[in-house]
Amino acid sequence: MDVRIKFLGGAKSVTGSRYLLEVDHYKLLIDCGLFQGLKDLRLRNWEEFPINPAEIDAIILTHAHLDHTGYLPKLVREGFSGKIYATEPTIDLVKVLLLDSAKLQEEEAEYAKKKGYSSHEDPQPLYTVKDAERVFSLLEGVDIEKSIKINPQIKATFSLAGHILGACIVSLDLMGSSQRKKIVFSGDLGRYSDPVLDPPKAITEADILLVESTYGDRDNINASPDLELAEVIKDTQRRGGVVLIPAFTVGRTQLVLYYLYTLIKEGKIPKIPVYIDSPMAIKVNDIYKRYFDFHKLDEIQLSEHDSPLNFKQLHYRKEQEESMGLNFIDDNAIIISASGMVTGGRILHHLSNRLKNPQDTVLFVGFQAEGTRGRKILDRQEPIKIFGMSHQIKCDVQYIEGLSAHADRGELLHWLSQFDSEPKMTFIIHGEEKSALGFQASIKEKLGWDAIIPEYMESFKLFDNI
Repeated sequence: MDVRIKFLGGAKSVTGSRYLLEVDHYKLLIDCGLFQGLKDLRLRNWEEFPINPAEIDAIILTHAHLDHTGYLPKLVREGFSGKIYATEPTIDLVKVLLLDSAKLQEEEAEYAKKKGYSSHEDPQPLYTVKDAERVFSLLEGVDIEKSIKINPQIKATFSLAGHILGACIVSLDLMGSSQRKKIVFSGDLGRYSDPVLDPPKAITEADILLVESTYGDRDNINASPDLELAEVIKDTQRRGGVVLIPAFTVGRTQLVLYYLYTLIKEGKIPKIPVYIDSPMAIKVNDIYKRYFDFHKLDEIQLSEHDSPLNFKQLHYRKEQEESMGLNFIDDNAIIISASGMVTGGRILHHLSNRLKNPQDTVLFVGFQAEGTRGRKILDRQEPIKIFGMSHQIKCDVQYIEGLSAHADRGELLHWLSQFDSEPKMTFIIHGEEKSALGFQASIKEKLGWDAIIPEYMESFKLFDNI
């Protein structure tokens, strides 16, 4: 049995995670994400897929975020028809996220055409709602820690990774004629101090390891960010402003709500209104209520009227008119809206309304990939283009790293330290080049391992004749 891997994304980048594993003639794709951020990366979404999608036999998803799943509708439209394996929460979340992604793309293409700010005469979405719906019949749920046969030579085991609801580390056992080998994909690893999700499961052996490096060059990210959040809110209130939080609807929104609920109950912030401006957030919160084995929130508490997902100060805004109405709130409010990296969605009209206000605060609570609008705001790379118009940044801009869903360098090294021995090959993935290089040096210094940072489209032979 010959085994090769090709890095179709997530190499020197935090987006576009796609790893093609070839076991003899069997082609297995691990994750199928969208490229986001820098234009050169985003253009890859429109290029012909590196192999014929019809030749891919199956797909495994580590979790639901679009940088790991958002390319699925295009792949299916172009011929993929195999099974897509994921945990049940991931499947439910994928359905919500893909429909929302497709709807936003359709709306933005139509709006760009109407306003004439696209460089294309007839702008089109990457995929449509119909394309997204074609994915759903291919999704197949798997249980945590229960091995499933992908084919006669490959068994897969899914272990909790933290990060977001349903996220998993994937271990593949390859059963050759003479040997057995194990390949481990870390997926995105969560934090050990997360109050909502369990920490990443310890994995003790791997012949081949792929490990994320989003924060591979950063240590000591605040493990208790609630007080920092409270200070941002109180400072903004003293200025008579509004706190605007761009947040991923899956994961970051629920964590921020948990902290806001706790801070209000403990009297550490005033009882000001909190607006969730996302119809999708309501659907995601309902998914949390179906999968109590995948998070720490209390089942009885979530069914009542006083919980992190349903408290007196919390208000959901479903309709577009309700969303636009939030523009008229001048002070003493918190608005949470998607998308987390400000690449699209309702957050854009909130930013176009509030970037000019010195009293307001834009608070980032998740990683901002290079080239995204969120990163440009965080780095104050003015002007900020929204719907074809330029905006200056007059508001306060803050970032609380401790609210990120990704493990920091120390936590990543701790997860690696639990392996009994060094893998034959360790690949550093899902990190911008600076983070990947920093993490590579730390792995060498702390563990004595030699790790590889692969290039986009680079291939490696992992095993032959096993």
